Amino acid sequence: MIYGLYPEICNQRDIAQTLLENLSDQYLYKDVLIWKDIRKPEMLDKLLQLLAHQIGCEVSTNELATQLGIKSNTVESYIDLLEKAYVVFRLRSYSQNPRKELSKSQKIYFWDNGIRNAVISNFLPLESRSDIGALFENLVISERMKFLQHHQKKIGSYFWRSYNQQEVDLVEKTSTEIKAVEVKYNTKKKHRVTRGFTNNYPEAKTFVITPENLKWVYQ
Repeated sequence: MIYGLYPEICNQRDIAQTLLENLSDQYLYKDVLIWKDIRKPEMLDKLLQLLAHQIGCEVSTNELATQLGIKSNTVESYIDLLEKAYVVFRLRSYSQNPRKELSKSQKIYFWDNGIRNAVISNFLPLESRSDIGALFENLVISERMKFLQHHQKKIGSYFWRSYNQQEVDLVEKTSTEIKAVEVKYNTKKKHRVTRGFTNNYPEAKTFVITPENLKWVYQ
């Protein structure tokens, strides 16, 4: 959750922060930027910082553009570039009823928690963090996406939210079934998938993923 899962980082935890800072700089500014003529790399850096602080939240390119003082289509092109470089990925909103459910929203996650933390220069231990829930959510969803891609599973991945602010962290859809997944770091409370979703999709299989049952991610 702090240093991510790059093999080199896992094998050298004693210098993980230094390795991640170097990797982040090389990854973003030598490999990614060379793909396009980005004349203001500091904007890409600021965009990444904004995205890093919004994992688990809906992301609006218009709002990001306003914060950065650039055009929304420029933000969109930067995010597209970061996706192609496997720095971040998007989850689109799932909706079969646009009158009650968000249908054009998106969330953006980082493929690796260590890179995310390097972007905002925050390697504090878990007990000192205020973003622990977001870190766990990013870990679970990114690892699930890696698993699905690696095994070439044809599964659509989304999040869900109603206009009443009811939400499901991850929705998986195939031609034969639908799964609804809540991701919760706190194991002291009882959690369940919101009834707003299960009432609309009674056929859905529901799961709550905590640190105690992470093996679901790899099944």
